[in-house]
Amino acid sequence: MPVTLELSHFDPYKIMESGQCFRMIALSPDTYEVIAQGKRLCINDLGNRRYRFDCSAVALAARWRVYFDLDRDYAALLDAAPKADAFLLRALADGYGLRILRQDPWETLCGFILSQRKHLKAIRASMEALCNPYGAPLAGTARKAFPTPERLAALCETDLRACGLGYRAPYVLDAARKVASGALDLAALAALPDDALLNRLMGVNGVGIKVAECVALFAYARLARAPVDVWIQRVIDQVYGGVSPFAGYGAYAGVYQQYMFMSMRNDGYSVHPQRIASQQRDSH
Repeated sequence: MPVTLELSHFDPYKIMESGQCFRMIALSPDTYEVIAQGKRLCINDLGNRRYRFDCSAVALAARWRVYFDLDRDYAALLDAAPKADAFLLRALADGYGLRILRQDPWETLCGFILSQRKHLKAIRASMEALCNPYGAPLAGTARKAFPTPERLAALCETDLRACGLGYRAPYVLDAARKVASGALDLAALAALPDDALLNRLMGVNGVGIKVAECVALFAYARLARAPVDVWIQRVIDQVYGGVSPFAGYGAYAGVYQQYMFMSMRNDGYSVHPQRIASQQRDSH
């Protein structure tokens, strides 16, 4: 039986468009379909911060509350942002409702391998092209679950290139074979400190620091990790004069990074560094 919740700091559209997940789509202006962890979920936005989840209360508690990080106090998290940081405060206001998801490490690893040099629409298409022939069927949708590492490990590079993965095909294949063989135990990585976790992820061909930090943030809830892609590099260069602010954000640097990413990608913010410095002084 569906469950209806009243939620603050939760916006399915912004989560879908935030670039952290690639298998959440809009079925209508107020209905969203999520394929994750081998399951399907639909969310209806009922207005007035009320949302209907088409799953049982047991499934919501066991899977989806964790996936959407619903038990974290985002009001307190955002209130901890430095009050003198004008760009960050604007990004947090614009991004109200965004949450950092707790995704499956295997799917997240493959998703961010595929994300390299692609925009969001193209990443989604690549994920579906991989899932359609090799994923398991799901009730209630024609879409498929994300393929298991064992399923992909049994393929050859030509099979993956036929899905349109291009130069990323051998990287996905290497990840699949390492995970399927146990050489890379993704569950065990959860116990590692950040640096060791990143190093193990970077043992997969084609995985550099940016992809590893995305996996750490979006699959392992390492909220202090702040991946630097082209949009965040623009934030650093254009807003902060080439000096990264993330070391000063502490435990929530990765969360703030994602709000900044969306703000820069959606609106841009091309200013002289002296201007932002002036704004920060004036906000004291």
